[in-house]
Amino acid sequence: MKHPKQSKGAPPSHPAALAVPSYHRILVKHGLIEKTLSIPEAYKMFLKVGADPEVQKLRRKVEHGNKMKHVPALYLVTAMALQGMTKQELEALKLRIEEKGV
Repeated sequence: MKHPKQSKGAPPSHPAALAVPSYHRILVKHGLIEKTLSIPEAYKMFLKVGADPEVQKLRRKVEHGNKMKHVPALYLVTAMALQGMTKQELEALKLRIEEKGV
């Protein structure tokens, strides 16, 4: 007796959302960019965020605190650093980044 084919479930409702790079989703999540910003522009913004002295300081704390030096993905540590920031700190970061130009 054959088993009926199992449905694989519904396809993702937004396949384009899956194609968005992690750094883009991270910046959108923290309100640093708009969802509609192009991927190349989002990457430039991610580099600027990563170069910010406050983010670097928090990133070092995350790296040392969680023993994550072995993690090759810089975006993961940056995401964790951004997560540790307050709304005021994120707003200040956004202003510093905008001052440098997008």
